[in-house]
Amino acid sequence: MELSEIIPHIEALIFASEKPLTALDIVELINTAFGFMEERITLDQVESCVEGIREKYQSEFYAFELRQSGGGWQFLTKKEFYKTIAQLNGDKFLKRLSTAALETLAIIAYKQPVTKGEIESIRGVNSDYSIQKLLEKELIIISGRNEQMPGKPLIYVTSKIFMDYFGINSPEDLPKIREVFAEQLVEPTMIKGEDAVLLIEENIIEESDLAVNINGDLIPNGDEETSKREDDDAPSE
Repeated sequence: MELSEIIPHIEALIFASEKPLTALDIVELINTAFGFMEERITLDQVESCVEGIREKYQSEFYAFELRQSGGGWQFLTKKEFYKTIAQLNGDKFLKRLSTAALETLAIIAYKQPVTKGEIESIRGVNSDYSIQKLLEKELIIISGRNEQMPGKPLIYVTSKIFMDYFGINSPEDLPKIREVFAEQLVEPTMIKGEDAVLLIEENIIEESDLAVNINGDLIPNGDEETSKREDDDAPSE
């Protein structure tokens, strides 16, 4: 079959599937459907077709796009239409996980495989209810038991539904903790030139460059007391 003949079949499969389809899934499904063909389609052909379909639906003309999510390919509405789609099911559609469940899910996602005891040692509270809710929503699964720990506790990991829910293909796609906190860090701001001169003339500070400390306070750059306090807070070597 020519690629132009394969593309509609791939679009139909991805559109009708209840779960993300991998390129290998598509190869098997199409070859099974057209088993009478002398030449079976290959993985390279399917991947070429999928790339063409992906580029096609990137156009602003379409409200949806082809994305790799949850370990496979699926059609998803574009994010700019979220508020419109949310009106379909109202509050039910907008229902979110509780803070406790999100905390538990985050720990499992970043620490997996992990036991309930390890989760609770991080959270500092009992997590039975949160774990049960996450299991019910199939965002996490039990992958086995830790044979090395007393009592051989259950081990929890995230599921394929979790990856699909958050639009990723593997736990490695999660944002790194360092990247998350980097957005919250406040870099010291140096004040020089006319701004510094104005502050000096108004007797707010002595003649010196200014900086903003970690608490957001305006301080003279090189302040000895501040430097000493920051050194005291630093871990000893």
